[in-house]
Order: sequence, then C-alpha cells, then structure tokens
Amino acid sequence: MKLQPGREAVVRVAVATLWTSPEAVRPVDRPALTAGADILAWVSGLDTDQQVGDCVLSQLLLGERVLVSELRTDGWARVVAVEQPAAKLDPRGYPGWLPSEQLTPVDPSTDTGTDLPLVVDSTVTGLHAAPNGPVVLPGVVVGTRLVPAGPARDDWRPVHVPGHAAPLWLPDDHLVATSAEAPAAAQALAVAQRLLDVAYVWGGLSAHGIDCSGLVHLAWRRFGVLLPRDADDQAVATTPLALGAERPGDLYFFARPGRKIHHIGIVTAPPGNGGERRMLHACYRRRRVIEEPLPADRTATLVGAHRV
Repeated sequence: MKLQPGREAVVRVAVATLWTSPEAVRPVDRPALTAGADILAWVSGLDTDQQVGDCVLSQLLLGERVLVSELRTDGWARVVAVEQPAAKLDPRGYPGWLPSEQLTPVDPSTDTGTDLPLVVDSTVTGLHAAPNGPVVLPGVVVGTRLVPAGPARDDWRPVHVPGHAAPLWLPDDHLVATSAEAPAAAQALAVAQRLLDVAYVWGGLSAHGIDCSGLVHLAWRRFGVLLPRDADDQAVATTPLALGAERPGDLYFFARPGRKIHHIGIVTAPPGNGGERRMLHACYRRRRVIEEPLPADRTATLVGAHRV
C-alpha cells in the first residue's frame, strides 16, 4: 500500500513534527526529519532561541491519524492532523507538513478506529523486538494509543505498530486500558506533573519537549479526552468558572488587553485568601515546564479559569 492524497494514513515514528512548510525547516531540525525522527536529539540540539522558532506547528504521536491532502516529489506530505481539533484553521483538524516517510497507510487488519483499547502510561518507553529484546522504536511517550496483538506474556505485551509487520513488545505495566469515563481533574494534573522540567518547545507535544497548550492537550489525551490543540480553542472547548472557584486540575487562561488568548496553565492549588494562585505550565520565558505562584505580570493578564 502507498500513501495517497485524499486517504488517511498513520504516524509510524514515536513522535512526528508538524511543520509550517518544507521550506521553513532549519539545519538544526535534521534529526526530527529522518525516517526515525530522533526527537530527543533534535530538542537537545536546540538553543533557547531555536526552541521558540515559529516553523513548528505541533507534533503527532505514534499511530496518530492524518488525512493526506498532498504528496510532493521531494518527500513531503501536506496533511490534516484529524485528532488535533483546530477549528479556526481547518474544521477537519490541524493542517501542516510532515516528511512522508514518517507516515504509513492505514492497515485495515489492525485498524480499530480512534478508540483504541490501550494507551501508554509510562512517561517515555521503547518498543522491543521481543520480550527483553532489543529496542526497535525508542522514545514512545505517554498518551500514545496502541492496538494489542495478543495477551501479555511474562509481564510483556505485544502490540501492533504502524510500519512494522510483526508485533513489537513493551512492559505490560507501561500500558493501561482506555476508559469511557471522564478522568478526574486531579488525574490529568498528575500526568502533567510528571512532565516538570521538560524543555519548552514551541509546538511541542511530547515528553521530549512541549508547549503550554500541548501540555494541556497531552495530559487529557492520556485519558481519551480530545481537547483542541491551541490555547484559544481550548478556552472555547471548556467551561468558564468564576475566579475564586477554581480547583487543582482546572485551567487558567491569559491574554493581553484586546488580544486573543496566548497562554494556558493548569491550576495546582486553590486560590489563597490573599488571592494568591499557583499553576503548572510550559513556560516560554523559562524554556521549561514549571510549577509556580502566578507572578504579577501573569496575574495582570489572567482572563479566566475554566474546567474541562
């Protein structure tokens, strides 16, 4: 099977990066463009200015579905990431460009749609050729959905992996079953807290590097809740609260006067008697995920608290 415009495909690498255009990529981005997409090496090679370059739109996880809209002869595919809502950009999902070798056609024999029965709960794990065998696909991150290929054996679980004919294996305790029940806010917060000190990367959506709205999207995605990708869309998709009623796991939104929402954080403590507030967020200024009391300039731009 080959990739075809107008047809769906799935991501075959642990983390694929969605770019604004093929021409926008920089020499430093080379590790993220290969067939193996070494995202850890890519992030490690970025300086603080390159971490916030505007050439990255988002990232997609192993097995994530896209709609292919164009294939170029130089190896690039224009796609719509259908599992990342972005209503203001495209009603079908988030549009952008990927190296086509990081995609593979949907395999009908293992495709069960978007509601898959297993999800990676380990912050970062690797897929192995056999139980205790060599790692075939490193860097798989929390929130990745996988299709089981059989029962667990000796505490290892076989899974179908896009682009691999034979099942791959990972420790069974790195996976959990998906649930139809909505998660408690504290559960999503606990996932986000595991990403403390992860590097800030504009457009990042993984435990290797992440941005503010990516942190929120990924924390709820771990539980099967599909929030939009960008902060302003996340505000539309969540329920406003009266300031002062927020609790851990709720969301803070920030905007400058007359401007759209530009930042989001996850509430980590009820507001104090003096109005003190705390949040966990991927901080553009500090270039990493931090938990902190809201500084004065954040408080000045706080426009609301919402609940998922």
